[in-house]
Amino acid sequence: MQKPRTVLVVDDDSMMREVLKLILHSENYLVLGEAANGESAIAQCTKLKPDLVLLDINMPKMDGLQALEEIRKTNLVCKIMMVSADATMGRVAEAIEKGASGFVVKPFNAASVLDRIENCFKGEHRND
Repeated sequence: MQKPRTVLVVDDDSMMREVLKLILHSENYLVLGEAANGESAIAQCTKLKPDLVLLDINMPKMDGLQALEEIRKTNLVCKIMMVSADATMGRVAEAIEKGASGFVVKPFNAASVLDRIENCFKGEHRND
């Protein structure tokens, strides 16, 4: 049996973190931890070294795009998917340019989140 992929869930909304964790657990992803802001996300990512980070953009202290840049400076291996309602073409392009592996638009459903994660691990960028 193959080892489950590990995930860090980052969102300032605790309810959103819970929903994402339920979706991930349904497909046997291992949620290593969670964070409510960009600063905490960087610390957790450094400590836990997840395979994937689900990262909200709009958060207090440090937003997801700033956190994305910082995480990329020290970890080039993990996949980082942005999760946001702010999915303008400019925001998506900026996230991809800074090293995001994909984008999930809120509100979302479980199937679309899992599909995008799977494609992310296959190396595909799908943002439709």
